[in-house]
Amino acid sequence: MKKVLFIFSAILFSATVMFAANGEGEKEGVIYLNKESFKTEVFNYETQKEWSYSGDVPAILDFYADWCGPCKMLAPILDELQKEYKGKIQVFKVDTQKEKELAAVFGIKSLPTIVFIPTNGEPQAAMGFRDKAGMEKMISEILKVEK
Repeated sequence: MKKVLFIFSAILFSATVMFAANGEGEKEGVIYLNKESFKTEVFNYETQKEWSYSGDVPAILDFYADWCGPCKMLAPILDELQKEYKGKIQVFKVDTQKEKELAAVFGIKSLPTIVFIPTNGEPQAAMGFRDKAGMEKMISEILKVEK
């Protein structure tokens, strides 16, 4: 039994080391946030009074709901943008049905609400669906990021 436990521990340790070395801490893909991860990844609104983005790269924050038609149309566009701007921006998503406190704290009244977060400066929100060209224009103008 000890031998099996030792082998399992060794495999788990190896996988962890490989993942950490391979990822170099870089995030891949769209990240879905809850209250706690939002406070770590974006902004801890409970401890900070002034806006201060926690991320290393500009971000797009999508407040959505599964029942929202325009949100469903926006989702694949955000996935594409995350891939095309890999490492230059980070797309975050917040399900307003599950994270009602976050939606209330940020005054989300319309879905989708897309928040563009530069690394320095204030975030800017856009309400409603945007096509890919519109999103790329806002990434360029607000986030100052090109492909």
